[in-house]
Amino acid sequence: MVPSFLQAYSPKRIFRSRSEKILVVVQLSGGNDGLNTIVPYRNDLYYQQRPTLAIPEAEVIKVSDELGFHPAMAGLRAIYEKGLLSVVNSVGYPNPDRSHFRSMDIWHTASASDTYLSTGWLGRYLDHQCTGCDRPYTALELDDTLSLALKGAETNGFAMSSPEQLKKMTSNRYFKVLAQHAHDDEENVAYLYKTLIDTQASADYLATQARIYTSRVTYPATDFGRDLKQIAELITADTDTHIYYVSLTGFDTHAGQQNTQQRLLEQYSAGMQAFVEDLSQNKLLDDTLIMTFSEFGRRVQQNASGGTDHGTANNLFLIGGQLSHPGFFNAAPDLSDLDEGDLRYQIDFREVYATVLGKWLNADVRQIMERNFTGLPLL
Repeated sequence: MVPSFLQAYSPKRIFRSRSEKILVVVQLSGGNDGLNTIVPYRNDLYYQQRPTLAIPEAEVIKVSDELGFHPAMAGLRAIYEKGLLSVVNSVGYPNPDRSHFRSMDIWHTASASDTYLSTGWLGRYLDHQCTGCDRPYTALELDDTLSLALKGAETNGFAMSSPEQLKKMTSNRYFKVLAQHAHDDEENVAYLYKTLIDTQASADYLATQARIYTSRVTYPATDFGRDLKQIAELITADTDTHIYYVSLTGFDTHAGQQNTQQRLLEQYSAGMQAFVEDLSQNKLLDDTLIMTFSEFGRRVQQNASGGTDHGTANNLFLIGGQLSHPGFFNAAPDLSDLDEGDLRYQIDFREVYATVLGKWLNADVRQIMERNFTGLPLL
C-alpha cells in the first residue's frame, strides 16, 4: 500500500550483519569543567586560582605523578587501569567562541569559528562515505530531537528516546491510514511521505531489535544509564546501526559547581563503567569506539558564586579496545601560559574527528572535513 514513488524507501531487503565498526559519541552539554575532571593535583597555580573550588589533593584519584580523576570518577579510573581509555588534553579550536549554541554548532559541524555550516560532520559522512547507509537508523541518537552533528544534506540520522514508545506512536491508526494513500501526483509532499514511511519502518525494526537481547549488567538508575543500556542492547543484538549519539546535560556550572559536577561526573563515570563491562562481556569492545566531548571547558579562575564561567580548551576521552595510545595522550594544560585567563588549545578537535573518520570509519577525511586534517596516532 506504499505510494509508488516511495517504494525505494520501504525496507524489503534483509538487513545486513554488522560489518562496520561501532562509534558511540557522548556529549557533555553545558561545558564541563575539565580542570576539575582531570585534576593537576601537583600544580600550585591550580590551587591558587581555585581556593575553594579546587579538588583537594587527598581526594584526587591519582593515576599519574601529576594528574588524577575527580573523586566521583572511580568507574572511569577502572576503565583507565584496564588500558581502555585515552585522555586528550587541551582540545579546542582557533578563535574560540564562548556561546553554548555557537560553540556546539562548531563542534557539531567541524567548522572554523568564522564559518557557518548547515550539515554535521557525521551527517556528511552519511551523505558521502557511508556505504549502504540509506536507512535513517544507521546513525541513532537517544533523544527526542536530532543533533546537527547527525544531519546531512541528503541523509540524516534518526532520533528516538525509546523503541517501544516510538513503535506505539507510529502504530497510531491515523498514521497507518495516511501512509496508505497514494500521492504520486503530489511531488511537493513526497518528502513528508518519505519521512513517514522511514519513521514507521525504523520504529518497527528498532522495536524488534530492542527485544532480542536484555543486558545482565546493572546500570545506574538514571536517564543516562538507561540510554547507555539501550545502546548496549542494540549493539549486542547486531542492529544495523553503527553510530550512536547520547548526551548528558547540566554542566553549565556558573554557581554551586561542586555538588552539581560531583553528581554529573558520577553519573557519567558509573554509566561508562557499566557500558564498557557490558560490551566486554559480549566481546564487542574491540569493535566499539566511544568518544566523549563537551563544547568548551571553563575558565581557570573560579568566580564569586562557587562556580566557573565559560572557557575554551578542554579534555576529550576515547574509550575502546583498539587504542594506540591508552593513558594520557599529551601533557596537562600549562596554567602558567593562559590566554586572557583561559587555557590555550594544543590540539584542534577536528584532528580528533579526522582520526575517527579516517582510521575508525575508513572515510575520506578531506571530502567530509573540507580540509586535509592529518589526524592523530590515537587508533
